[in-house]
Amino acid sequence: MLNSLWLETAYPRDTYPPPASDTICDVCIIGGGLCGLTAAYLLAKAGKKVLLLEKDRVLEGASGNTTGKLTTQHDLVYADILKKFGTESAKVYYRTNDDAIRFAQSIAEGDELRTTNSVLFARTPAGVNALREEADAYQALGIPFDRRLNCELPLSLKETLTFTNQAQLHPVRFGQHISKLAVSEGAQLCEKSDVHSMDLKAKSLQLSSGIVIHFDELLLCTHYPIEALRGMNILKLEVKRSYLLSAPADMPLQNQYLSVDEPKRSIRTVFIDGRPHFLLGGEDHRAGVTSNTDLHYNRLAEELQSVYHLGEPIHSWSAQDPSTPDVIPYAGPISRAMPYVHICTGFRKWGMTNSLAAAQIVTDQITGQPNPAASLYAPDRTGFGTCLFQALKTTGFVLKEFAGGHVTRTGAPICTHMGCRTRWNKGDETWDCACHGSRFRKDGSVLEGPASRPLDLQ
Repeated sequence: MLNSLWLETAYPRDTYPPPASDTICDVCIIGGGLCGLTAAYLLAKAGKKVLLLEKDRVLEGASGNTTGKLTTQHDLVYADILKKFGTESAKVYYRTNDDAIRFAQSIAEGDELRTTNSVLFARTPAGVNALREEADAYQALGIPFDRRLNCELPLSLKETLTFTNQAQLHPVRFGQHISKLAVSEGAQLCEKSDVHSMDLKAKSLQLSSGIVIHFDELLLCTHYPIEALRGMNILKLEVKRSYLLSAPADMPLQNQYLSVDEPKRSIRTVFIDGRPHFLLGGEDHRAGVTSNTDLHYNRLAEELQSVYHLGEPIHSWSAQDPSTPDVIPYAGPISRAMPYVHICTGFRKWGMTNSLAAAQIVTDQITGQPNPAASLYAPDRTGFGTCLFQALKTTGFVLKEFAGGHVTRTGAPICTHMGCRTRWNKGDETWDCACHGSRFRKDGSVLEGPASRPLDLQ
């Protein structure tokens, strides 16, 4: 039953063969998700010779396992950004993500994109207070919103905040469309192209096949950066996992919803080839810390039936996403020492807009164009105090997980990234590492990094 609605209803899949010989390119992109593919399109359109490498198949990672919400309403975020970064930076964040929506609307075809409204809702007094603080931030920033109570859901809501003219994506179909656009502009996309090693000073990398790629600029769109240690990003990113179900439904919601109370719930209707599907998501937790993930799927399935009076879910899937210490993603050079190595990561579950925004930011940097969000999204922006706090918090967890795993899970395979013991994820049938979020298939092959080598299951 574990199958993504998006992947199952994709367009007929194109295949992209791996490089047949050593290659020289202007920009090498690692990662075939929505961010990497968009960057490939934009950079090729700007005249760059682009080579994109994907270790499995494009769009089968995080991009194929999301909620597909394309919105500037990223949970309770603007009050936080306003406090941490000030008015102008908060406005830049809003405009950058709004531009990403308009970009997607300008190129999408068919039912790849649907215009809708986004609604935050509260069911408790604490949730109401949080929404009112967020509304104050909207007003201070001049962000248009609607406070009229929205009661479309079969829930008792106390307060809502609505953004109009937002969007929903079929992320895989949209990504397939972007892929075709990238190829039409001259980008070379390569699947089954696993990176074995890198020599960043020499600006080269070697694939597991032995093929060598030489580049002028390198862009890592691998969710968790392969070269995370160089910019200390391995100590700045926290990975969380969430779960989604879908079922056929005669409930064509006009809006998409997110609760601000616990347990968090994401709710939307999906229209595919004229047929509506109800999508329910939530049950967040830190990646890799639990084996009984069936529990999360079961909670959502019970809610699907008891609250929304729908049948058994037809599709169920999960995804994980890193977060930065200050909620703003990273898009730009990984360190000042190597300005030609860029990363795009830390989308905090809002990767539909932020991946498009990050691709544009990095494209502008590589092509020498100004971008108002470049400094806000810069990976080296984080101050020492915040970095140190997050490093200590994350490292403390990692050290505890490392030691505990080797004492209590002596039979579990060892993650090939930094040696932590993995856990068997019963619901998704994967080996998951809680230290830095690596995931492995049942046969030990890498599903998600930062690990790049398979498990030893002997």
